[in-house]
Amino acid sequence: MSRLYLLVMNECIKILRKKRLLVVFMILIVLVPIFTYAQYRVTVTNQKHLGTTDWKVALRQQINDTTNRLSSSRVPEEWKQWMRVRVQQQQYYLDHNINPTSPNGVTFTRDFMSNAVTLFIPLLIVIIASDLVSGEHTSGTIKVLLTRPVKRWKILTSKCIALALFVSVIVIMTGTVAYLISGMVFGYGGWSYPVLTGFQITGSEILTQNIHVLPQWLYIIMEYGLCWYACLAVACISLMVSVLIRSTAAGMGVMVAALIAGTILTNMVSSWETAKYFFMVNLEITDYLAGTLPPIPGMTLAFSVITLAVWALAALVVSYIVFIRRDVLS
Repeated sequence: MSRLYLLVMNECIKILRKKRLLVVFMILIVLVPIFTYAQYRVTVTNQKHLGTTDWKVALRQQINDTTNRLSSSRVPEEWKQWMRVRVQQQQYYLDHNINPTSPNGVTFTRDFMSNAVTLFIPLLIVIIASDLVSGEHTSGTIKVLLTRPVKRWKILTSKCIALALFVSVIVIMTGTVAYLISGMVFGYGGWSYPVLTGFQITGSEILTQNIHVLPQWLYIIMEYGLCWYACLAVACISLMVSVLIRSTAAGMGVMVAALIAGTILTNMVSSWETAKYFFMVNLEITDYLAGTLPPIPGMTLAFSVITLAVWALAALVVSYIVFIRRDVLS
């Protein structure tokens, strides 16, 4: 156990020395203010358009606009189904006097995570995970690493543990930076603000029997927990790619392409049922909390959790087999 602890510490030091975490932090520092300003402009524009700061007026206008769009023959049926569900959710918030978009730093942090879990944060994970093994080939340290008097499975296990630690750090860092920066604009309150969850969707109808109110701090913990789970699956797959592909740039390219393809597929595959088994399509795992329609009808939180787990475990099995059997001289 002490040997494994030292190996994990060594891997953490390697990651820190490469300054990849600093790169991630700088990306957040640059992009989060841009997202915050964009949200601020949207809020100001909507208030000017409606001529009021009353959220009920804004929500009623959104419901009317969406309802009018439903009568258009140019809107695809898949979009209409999503729009019908959205109207029902908004009407439920309105009827129960709960503002779903209360302008504060906590709400921004919540919405930011919901939008970032499918691409933005996984890309940050790839920055860290893409060269855990392939970087050893690039630097020429792989032979020294594999000829040490340590079992290979322990070496790879130490990399997995270090990677899991840094996934946790990135998720927490993302939420912290988003809250601190957005709070400067929207204020730092809102932790106890009520949020509705438990929406169940059947076709284009919402079942409201299981809807209940959570304080926003609890909702965010649940949301960030699901995000951490999805990012951990991405990290495991990235580790496998790093083991299989000796070029860090090529491995990163593969993962970036897969994640972008997943974003495209999510918007296109509603009629392709077997696409639900791709890990990329299941990354929108936080949407189940909000009651958003899944990319493919029939997908559930349990299905996405199991699918991501299967992908992660399969990636780890492949990683261990290849890493343990790899020829040192090859």
